[in-house]
Amino acid sequence: MENTIRVLIIENQALVRAGIRSVLQKQRGIEIVAEVETSNEGFEVFKKTHADVVLISLRLRDSCAVDEIEKFLQFSPKSKIIVLASHAGDAEISRSLQSGAFGYVLKDVSENDLVKAIRTVAAGKKFVPFDVAEILTENLGQENLTPSEQRILQMIVAGKSNKQIAFDLNISENTVKTHVKNLFDKLQVSDRTSAATIAIKRGLVRIDV
Repeated sequence: MENTIRVLIIENQALVRAGIRSVLQKQRGIEIVAEVETSNEGFEVFKKTHADVVLISLRLRDSCAVDEIEKFLQFSPKSKIIVLASHAGDAEISRSLQSGAFGYVLKDVSENDLVKAIRTVAAGKKFVPFDVAEILTENLGQENLTPSEQRILQMIVAGKSNKQIAFDLNISENTVKTHVKNLFDKLQVSDRTSAATIAIKRGLVRIDV
């Protein structure tokens, strides 16, 4: 007889939680131990329940899942975490998996794939659906951005000019121009609008929702 897989759901959207609940309640061998809306609540519940699998939304009101994974792993190194995302950007997928997540699925995942993800991860194996893996490999081999480039890209997305960026970072405008040129080369774009579009699509910058 197989052991029951105990699942903790951390998701602030009520409709998404209801959808996950309706799917999992129909499954044999899967039990929902709790549903919470924030990472802090989820971590407190996790410390008490030691859930086998944690489903955590990439975007929560109080945090980003990528930043929270380490906390769960420090408390329990064998934590099995699946990140739930509204869309997939290769940078966010990479960061999630590199941080220790066992899976990354989109919120429009099929019922069968959601259950498969939970059972696969509970068994100690990674789960990345084909469509998510495709997005990840599209930009395979592209250079990572430096911390300075990351900050400047965030400011470009916010609509700031080179002069404003230079003032905010206390560096020369020429230095900003050099960083912007390097960013354009790495992202393979020729203007700020395209850079911002690519940054958002790939999840290279944080967009608060």
